[in-house]
Amino acid sequence: MLSDLAIRRPVLAAVASLLIIVFGLGALSQLSIRELPDVDAAVVSVRTTYTGAAPEIVDTDISEIIEGSIAGISGVKTISSQSRRGRSTVTVEFDVGRNIDEAANDVRDAVARVRADLPNDVDEPQVLKNDADADPVMRLAVVNPNMTAAEITDFVERYVVDRLATVPGVASIDLYGDRPMAVRIWLDRRAMAARNLTVADIEEALRRANLELPAGEVETAARQITVRLNTRIPTVEAFANVVVDRVAGHPIRLSDVARVVTGVETDNTIVRSNGVTAVGLAVVRQSQSNTIAISEGVRAEIDAMADGLPPGMAIEIGSDDAIFVAASIREVVIALCISLVLVVSVILVFLRSWRATLIPAITIPVALVGTFILVGAMGFSINVLTLLALLLAIGLVVDDAIVMLENIQRRIDAGESVLRASVLGARQVTFAVIATSLTLIAVFVPLSFLQGQVGRLFTEFGFVMASAVLISTFVALTACPALASKILRPNPSSGTTEAALAPRENLVLRAFRAVLGFAVTVPVAVIALALAVAGLGYHVYGT
Repeated sequence: MLSDLAIRRPVLAAVASLLIIVFGLGALSQLSIRELPDVDAAVVSVRTTYTGAAPEIVDTDISEIIEGSIAGISGVKTISSQSRRGRSTVTVEFDVGRNIDEAANDVRDAVARVRADLPNDVDEPQVLKNDADADPVMRLAVVNPNMTAAEITDFVERYVVDRLATVPGVASIDLYGDRPMAVRIWLDRRAMAARNLTVADIEEALRRANLELPAGEVETAARQITVRLNTRIPTVEAFANVVVDRVAGHPIRLSDVARVVTGVETDNTIVRSNGVTAVGLAVVRQSQSNTIAISEGVRAEIDAMADGLPPGMAIEIGSDDAIFVAASIREVVIALCISLVLVVSVILVFLRSWRATLIPAITIPVALVGTFILVGAMGFSINVLTLLALLLAIGLVVDDAIVMLENIQRRIDAGESVLRASVLGARQVTFAVIATSLTLIAVFVPLSFLQGQVGRLFTEFGFVMASAVLISTFVALTACPALASKILRPNPSSGTTEAALAPRENLVLRAFRAVLGFAVTVPVAVIALALAVAGLGYHVYGT
């Protein structure tokens, strides 16, 4: 049997426990940290821009066509659309458990099939995944009272975004309230009419003048020279001098029919930080990455950039999800440590032996750390619910060790040698330990198969509980007998700890014998009391 092998080969049992700890810690270092498990349903949006079209046209020519094509995808729960002036947004929600990447691919294929049915001048439809992992984990604000929003944007795009994007775990840096530099051309309709020009004529002239094309190569016997045709317009003055048309050989320049100024691409959104105009940055994390590690990396990078920022510029942290995640995890870990101390203390009080208490005190951490091996193998994360499962599992993982330990100690106190008591005592309770563990696993695993949002929320909880029980069973059948054969000794008839606890133990035993004797003598009363408690529970549940 497994316990016999562990007793005969204690080094093998020790190495097995050490491997569990090593692999468990290795898996723990690779796990992502979240506040809660990922329970968001797969939602995919299709956004299509049709500039200048009325909402009715957008709804008829775009939204209805896309909806009809998407309706044939399997696993679709709901389809909704919003048609506004110049834009269509179709939102598709899939059944719980549908992989969001597969869902997005199916939607993308469905939209591609009807692309030819959409108006010719409509922009290419964009398929977007509304994934919880795409939500920003940090929001930053870059402020500088001495600079305009356009100047802040230019500096952020050049020096800040790239450095933050290189932080491990960061998927992208999104900008909000940014003002990219652009050349604004304000057309004079009277001047254009006088010269018989249209907007299309000016657009075509700008396209013709502002482009860069390959010009080939010049080769000689000794050299090879690349020729570059640079026709990009570098300045506002050069834009103003672009020739739009010619009348009787005289050029009509853009400045004759328009006002050309330096401006920004768009100013539809404004971001302020404490009332000061700013440029917002959203830090989006990679899937399965560590939120707390990202926060630490971004903060370190901000500190490293502080000396190189222009005078008056500051990068402020508006929100940080890692603060809440770390606080939640910290509270659960504190509760985990408290429960571990309480469990060991209770074992010490009742077993009345430091040697006996040492064995579960060693095996409990091994079982808990080993659970992370299965947690990592199943692709789960460290969150409040998985740690809560470990917290509750402390009371379960110690059961197997105590059953094994108490039976061995009982045989030692009866006069058997330590080695004989360890072998025979472990054999006696092996199947009881296995049966108890399988029963607990059978209780917790079904939690992971519940349907809906609640089911997905407790999927990790149920599997982690079952994993902890499974690992604790292995540890109880290997490490516990091996440690017992080396550590346990017969309890002395007197001793400081034993003498101090003996009166209390006798009191507890007398009380237990009295209650047990009453229950055996009057079983009808016990059954009636149990039914009364069950009925009261049903009544309370109903109200």
